[in-house]
Amino acid sequence: MEQNLSPEKIRKLAKALDDAIENRKTKEVMSYFAETCEIELVGVKLTGKEGLRKAIRWIFRYLKEITLSPITIMIEGNTFFEEFSVRTKIKEDKEIQVKQAEVLVYDDEYKVKSLRLYFDRLELAAAYTSNPIEKMMIDRLSKASLKGLL
Repeated sequence: MEQNLSPEKIRKLAKALDDAIENRKTKEVMSYFAETCEIELVGVKLTGKEGLRKAIRWIFRYLKEITLSPITIMIEGNTFFEEFSVRTKIKEDKEIQVKQAEVLVYDDEYKVKSLRLYFDRLELAAAYTSNPIEKMMIDRLSKASLKGLL
């Protein structure tokens, strides 16, 4: 059971983690996570430091330069919630900006034991591709997913 963790310390650690990601410091990023951490992104669940290493390699493979800008931050107990904007360069130095959200759960030693990262894959795909046929397909999928809502 988690003790009462300091919201200020959690906020500082989350910011330091973001800075390490922006600076592509894999070892430092990994130092913020517990040995038995769980990571969930794009419907894939990874566990432990090896799973974390895979996630980091995957992110760094597709995103060249990364700037993370907080939009909304909430901390309750040992859980950090953040909505943020990601500005990055991808293939052929194309710059894109997308919104994401994350949930970090900390253990008693202020290590991340769980990370869940959420983003709209259609938004990212639309920003990523320059192929007109792919753009048309993504646009159709996006419109179809909103049918009945608009």
